[in-house]
Amino acid sequence: MDKSWMHADRRSHTYELGVQEFLKFAVENASDIDHICCPCAKCGVTDGFLSARMVKDHLHWNGIDESYKDWVWHGEPSRATINGIEGLSEATVDMVEDGDGADNIGLGDQGENRAGEDEQFIDNGEEEQFIDNGENEHFSAESNDFMKLVEDGDKALYPGCTKHTKLNALIQTYNLKAKHGMSDVCYSDMLIMIAIFLPEGNEIPSSHYEAKKTLVSLGMDYKKIHACPNDCILYRGQHADATSCPTCGESRWKLGKDNIVKQGVPVKVLWYFPLIPRFKRMFHSTKTSKSLTWHEYERRKDEFMRHPADSPTWKLVDQKWPEF
Repeated sequence: MDKSWMHADRRSHTYELGVQEFLKFAVENASDIDHICCPCAKCGVTDGFLSARMVKDHLHWNGIDESYKDWVWHGEPSRATINGIEGLSEATVDMVEDGDGADNIGLGDQGENRAGEDEQFIDNGEEEQFIDNGENEHFSAESNDFMKLVEDGDKALYPGCTKHTKLNALIQTYNLKAKHGMSDVCYSDMLIMIAIFLPEGNEIPSSHYEAKKTLVSLGMDYKKIHACPNDCILYRGQHADATSCPTCGESRWKLGKDNIVKQGVPVKVLWYFPLIPRFKRMFHSTKTSKSLTWHEYERRKDEFMRHPADSPTWKLVDQKWPEF
């Protein structure tokens, strides 16, 4: 899909046609056409879920975030997904051509007594045994994508820098953004300024969107949920489309100086940090997974309180939610 219109003047006919094509693509892939991620320069994709009409207005008022090259929030597969599928296909073809497919799935006699590169064979004269070094078994196969992100985030901040890394700089600057309430535009401008001061080839993200995309990939994503100003309800589930609180009647939206309701601007927002992605990260390492389950399978269980798992509260949780 042609995305050159994203760099065109917002007043041009090219930009207008591009916006129409984008909205058509987004609506076709949206589960709810009234809750579409707004990719304008102000909302930054994940900060606003609006109707198609409102998204169109935002794109004309604020312009589109030019760094939003892969429309993953609007139904387009990410490059990582495409590369992963292509890489998997190529690996499968190579495996079949090399004859490793039979070895790996145990077809015939060719797969017997075969070990990987991380295994050492010992011939004791009677039978063939092997010892697994385990050096590359600390992380499960599912954590490959995560490890690539960690390696990328562990790069030196700029060529020759030994004190700071890309990830460290990103986290420190994002902490400042949260601490002082910087807007997304202000944060993007600050990143650009820092990049100018640093040597060429530095790894500073070019915009708030790029920085946030890295944090999301690391499992540090968050969700914004609109809330009643009196903390009566959260606007989710059955109240997702409500415009006022059913308990106290307070409006969901802010009032401007002229007492006109600002549609789409909530009075109060709850920042929710999902636990499941963090649990997944913790269980990506086989060693960490073992430590996380130690209290259940390896600790000493008697009448003494040796571990928090021996407390009445912990036991109550086990009784109520045994599957957890």
